[in-house]
Amino acid sequence: MTNRSPAVERFMQELDHPRKDSIAALRSAILDANDDITEQIKWDAPSFGIAGEDRVTFRLQPRDVCQLVFHRGVKVKDSADFAFEDNTGLLKWAAPDRAISSRDALDVSRDEAVQTTAIVTLVNRWMDATT
Repeated sequence: MTNRSPAVERFMQELDHPRKDSIAALRSAILDANDDITEQIKWDAPSFGIAGEDRVTFRLQPRDVCQLVFHRGVKVKDSADFAFEDNTGLLKWAAPDRAISSRDALDVSRDEAVQTTAIVTLVNRWMDATT
């Protein structure tokens, strides 16, 4: 499991969050699904990227929140030619090139396997579209 970061492993061990188990499960599913995805800490949460460029970051604040922010990295990029189709309905668009998973998207009280598969697929599609 070479795409696991020791810094993120430590972060997860020390994380005090009511949805820690869900966060850990989703983190593992994302990393297991694509060996090219790496992780680090950004915005005081696990963040996933390709080739060192962050693309999807957990949002864990306020304390009861567990969302994913889909973005195109640190620097603002021209979004005139950027398009991404969300066929899952799990994203809410904050800008033409930035989306946030709806709160229900990570609500594992619903069918966890179906939700996790949909989110992991969405993350992988986003990684492909933004690299």
